[in-house]
Formats: sequence, structure tokens, C-alpha cells
Amino acid sequence: MRHGIVLFTSDRGITPAAAARAAEEHGFDTFYVPEHTHIPVRREAAHPGTGDETLPDDRYPRTLDPWVSLATAAEATSRIRLATAVALPVESDPITLAKTIATLDHLSGGRVTLGAGFGWNTDELADHHVPADRRRTVLREYVEAMRALWTEEQASYSGEFVSFGPSWSWPKPVQPHIPLMIGAGGGPKTFAWIAARADGWMTTPIEEDIVAKAAALHAAWADAGRAGRPEISVLAAARPSAETTAAWEDAGVTEIIWGLPDKPADEVVAFLSRHAHRLGL
Repeated sequence: MRHGIVLFTSDRGITPAAAARAAEEHGFDTFYVPEHTHIPVRREAAHPGTGDETLPDDRYPRTLDPWVSLATAAEATSRIRLATAVALPVESDPITLAKTIATLDHLSGGRVTLGAGFGWNTDELADHHVPADRRRTVLREYVEAMRALWTEEQASYSGEFVSFGPSWSWPKPVQPHIPLMIGAGGGPKTFAWIAARADGWMTTPIEEDIVAKAAALHAAWADAGRAGRPEISVLAAARPSAETTAAWEDAGVTEIIWGLPDKPADEVVAFLSRHAHRLGL
């Protein structure tokens, strides 16, 4: 089982480049960053963790741009994968975003994984003109359109929310297929979406019954006629016991993602060193 690190980036504390370099040096497999373009002050959307409009902490409106953050991390590292936990693709122009991700994959030597969410903050989505009740459809069209731009010499797409005629767009990603992980609460609707068009599932930090939900995802995957098995990344909100970790691995969990504080670099590097030692990395 792999081990990843997520830094909830902000305009304080350790930089993404320094955190990614330290994570790579200590043996971690993936470096993740989140995305929020902005947080509307007045909103009705409930945070999944608090259950109302309040936020768990003040990092949400301070989040750095994920693709600029990962670009700096790419320059500071050579091996570790570069990923989002999670990005919100529907809050960007899909043609521009496809170019950004392809460029990062090109410059990093093929190390990008796109972790995408549907968007819990529907007020944030509204400012990007994304209808809350159609956000899964919008993400599907974005993914399809970006994949066309990544893989076809002359790409075009015609959908309800994305439409463009035959176009050239380079660079193409180094990877023949950019892995797509969906970060969302586990349920039949999410698992059917993943089985139809993604490569795996990233849990929410408050996810429960992971073993049972992993089995449900595997069933949806088989029902969709997909070969192999989906990737499953667990965002660890607390340190699981050895028994829990073993049960997750037996259930098909492929990675555990551990959080970093946005604290000064020396404190974060010391934490990474201790944590890597506990994990035997």
C-alpha cells in the first residue's frame, strides 16, 4: 500500500515546493494539494464536516492555486507523483485547464494525477455559473473534453456545457492516460460515476465503513464491465490502528493520504521524518 501526503496549502507556513521535496526525501509516494478559488462570505452550502455554513478552519479562503503549487513542486522533485485532493475542474475553463494539466505532466515527466470533486460548496460553484443540480454532468463533460484535447490530434467536443470545434492543442501529456480519482462521499451514485469514467475513489476525511464501501465500489466496477480494480485512496483524519490498516488493504485500499499542517518548514519536515519512520518508509 502506498502512502501520500496532502498539504492544505495557504499563504503561510511551508511552501508546496518545500513540502513536496521533504515528502519525496522521506519516501512518500504522492504529494497532494486542494483547490478553492474563493469562499463566498454569504452562502447556504453546508460544509461536510461541520454540517452547517461554518468552516473547520480559516485555510479555505487562503488556499493557493493548485496548479501553480504543483508546478513549483515539480521543479523541486524528481519522483513523487503530483496530485490534487481535490481540484474543482468545473471552476475553470476546460480548454485552458486541459492545457495547464498537460503542460504540468509534460514538464514533470508524467507524474500528474487529477483528483477531482463535484464541489460541496454550491455557492462557490454558482459564482462560476455551474448549476448545483447539474455539477456531475458538467464534470463529465469537462473530463471528456479534456481527454479529447489530451489524446487527439484534432480535438472537438459538443456538449451542453462544453463545446468547441476541431482544434490543435499541445503539449500532449507524457502519460497516455491522466489518472482521474473522484473525491466524494461513498455511495451508489458516486460509485456508478467512478465506474463509468474514472480510475478510482478518494474518500472524504469523515468517511466511515470504508471496507463495506470499497466492496460496493468493486461491485459497481464489475457491473460496468471494467477490467482490473479501481484505485482507492483513504484520507486519514486520524491515525488508524494496524488492524484497521490491514483491513483496508485487504479490502483493496491502494493508498493512505496523511495530512500536513501549514506550519513553518522546520516543524513540517520534522513531522514528516517522524511519520515516515512510524510507517517504515
